[in-house]
Amino acid sequence: MSELIKKDLKTDKRPYNFKKRSCPLSGAGAPKVDYKNINLLKKFISEKGKMLPSRITSVSTKKQRELSKAVKRARFLALIPYK
Repeated sequence: MSELIKKDLKTDKRPYNFKKRSCPLSGAGAPKVDYKNINLLKKFISEKGKMLPSRITSVSTKKQRELSKAVKRARFLALIPYK
């Protein structure tokens, strides 16, 4: 019996009150990721002009890829500065 409890504790790495955050760019009513939507892109860029990682912004992997392409296009078209 005690072996089962120890095994379960080793595999569960999350804290007890852990709540998974949902992606702010997915789901109903979420804004569309587009290179022309500069106000949305600025939320995911640091003060130095770097992209914020998805572990901080809680953006899904698919949307993070779309976001990075949109930021690169906006930079190329001089809508957002490179800094």
